Amino acid sequence: MTTRLKPELEALIQKDVERGPYQSADEFIEQAVQMLHEQEQWLADNHADIAAQIEKGYASAARGELLDPEQVRAQIDERKQAWRNENRQ
Repeated sequence: MTTRLKPELEALIQKDVERGPYQSADEFIEQAVQMLHEQEQWLADNHADIAAQIEKGYASAARGELLDPEQVRAQIDERKQAWRNENRQ
């Protein structure tokens, strides 16, 4: 398979390879695709819960019950990490 990337994306990938976390552009792309797949799978697996939580949030906001943005981010990060831990092979 041959894939063509925009020069801007190639430059970003090259910077990450030069920075050291990846041995090659192929390794970077493999990791990026794997992470994207995990994210999409998580969204698909949790679609109903996400929709329910959004509705719950709208209802809370309508009542004037708002959460601090840092609290929201912490809750999201905890759920995402729990899902990743459960789905690691």
